[in-house]
Amino acid sequence: MYYLFQDGYFPSLQYLEKYSPKEIKVKKLTFIVCTVMLAVFVSSCGNTDRGDGYGHMYNASLLGNPKSLDPQYASDSSSATVIKNLYSGLMISDRTGNISCCNAESYNISDDGKVYTFNLRKDNYWFFDKNSDDIVDDDECFPVKADDYVFALQRILAPEMQSPYAEDFSCIKGADKVLTGEKPPESAEIYAPDDYTLMIALENPDSEFLSLLSTSASYPCNRNFFYSTKGRYGLDDRSVMSNGAFYVRQWFYDPYGVNNILYMRRNEKNLNEKFDIAPSYLSFSIQESQQEVEQVFKDDETECFTAMDISAYKPEKYSVDSISAVTLGIIFRKGNKYFDNKNIRKAFACSVNRESVLREDTDLQTAYGIIPPAVNILGRSYRELSSDNQFRVYSPDEAKRFFSQGTSELKTESIPEMTVLVNTQTINSSYFKGVVENWENLFGISIGIEDVMPEEFENRIRENDFSIALYPLSADYPNGVSVIRQFEKNDFLRNDASEIKLSDALIRCKDINELVEKYTDAERFILEEYTFIPLFYKNVYLVAYKDNEDIFYDPFSGAVDYRLAKNFD
Repeated sequence: MYYLFQDGYFPSLQYLEKYSPKEIKVKKLTFIVCTVMLAVFVSSCGNTDRGDGYGHMYNASLLGNPKSLDPQYASDSSSATVIKNLYSGLMISDRTGNISCCNAESYNISDDGKVYTFNLRKDNYWFFDKNSDDIVDDDECFPVKADDYVFALQRILAPEMQSPYAEDFSCIKGADKVLTGEKPPESAEIYAPDDYTLMIALENPDSEFLSLLSTSASYPCNRNFFYSTKGRYGLDDRSVMSNGAFYVRQWFYDPYGVNNILYMRRNEKNLNEKFDIAPSYLSFSIQESQQEVEQVFKDDETECFTAMDISAYKPEKYSVDSISAVTLGIIFRKGNKYFDNKNIRKAFACSVNRESVLREDTDLQTAYGIIPPAVNILGRSYRELSSDNQFRVYSPDEAKRFFSQGTSELKTESIPEMTVLVNTQTINSSYFKGVVENWENLFGISIGIEDVMPEEFENRIRENDFSIALYPLSADYPNGVSVIRQFEKNDFLRNDASEIKLSDALIRCKDINELVEKYTDAERFILEEYTFIPLFYKNVYLVAYKDNEDIFYDPFSGAVDYRLAKNFD
């Protein structure tokens, strides 16, 4: 939960902002600075209960320059991290999937499940930092109102916006005609009856709608400020405005330079009797590769980072948070005559003894389903509610039979030598050798493994330049709808050109029981096509030094949440 009590806050250290991380070692100053801050706080307030861990200046890194700080448009992980700490929305989700009010003080759902009415808090403020000092002028700070949410949702649906989240909000009544351009965004049934009341009507009941409203795409957007940026909204530090925990103080990026930074300061206007913000300051360096991200962490210049492989980071020294949010599965090249044959694909699916190829030192779990364990419903993993054992297909005899049927249909005795494309930052390919050996032994074919870097992997998948690939399936949001939608958005996850709209059924569920049933139906439909063969559930990680607590990581969006982060150095 993000609702805690706060009695006060640390004063800011304005003088540190005169220097870049390259000019001073902020990390080395942290202990001295925090000690001074603590002394000032204790002497002025007489409160020692909240001293431990609060007021820290966090040093972190971003993998690449944020592409945009527009919540309705941005989709890269660097942008997601800044946006998570810059804005706040109607609802909020904890890491177990429980949804609660954030900027909504309360809400009501109509008896038919189609109309949501939100009563907004009156103590959530927009803040735009026009000054170089800490003085907040009246014209820099004003309340967040219902129209800010109306405008944000209208922007998502507008075709010219090309928001990657438009389809996710197609459940709103009237959205279908807006998405096709038949009607303007204002025709969608999103209303602000008054400044602090928001109403949203849906086409059908949707048991995941509150979860959707906890995502960054539904964060508010102030209409007047948006138009005042004249097309620059979210693209520089003068074109963003905060209603969340921090605001952007400086954002500098030179693709040919090295002193690339993004500074954020705690938004004191949104400190109140409910909303707690622990750090005083976030300082991000912008790195160009995962190797650079890890190197600055090893050099003690940052305090945490995210990764998929942490073999070099032992729990004895580091705090490691693992989340099983990726499903590793086999995909096949479209247009390959061998893999266009369903019996050949089915043979590969039935041939893998997942349990036998796992080693004790691996972080992989056997996977027979599509939706990973990190997807939660009302605080429980979906995989607990719908076990993937029902999809278990391993049978060597059946695999050989299907392979024989497939080669017979293709009028060939075997298939030629080929390779499996593997992303080196997703998995160590040595874990995958047992799978390849199974195929070779059963089918009498030669299969190699080709390790490539992430950028090449993504390009090759996009360009259909592979035979077989070990693909890391994840999603934009921590819900099953977003996972299933990957099969609608990405044609390389399907074997033919036909479109599927499995998510339509998922956004029409009246209750959780029906939702779980529909998720399972969607998984079964995809699995029976054998275009994606799940093999393993894979962990993703947040690694931090042990003096840090309450840094939260959303492995789906890639956002790192520092709002409650505490440092006890």
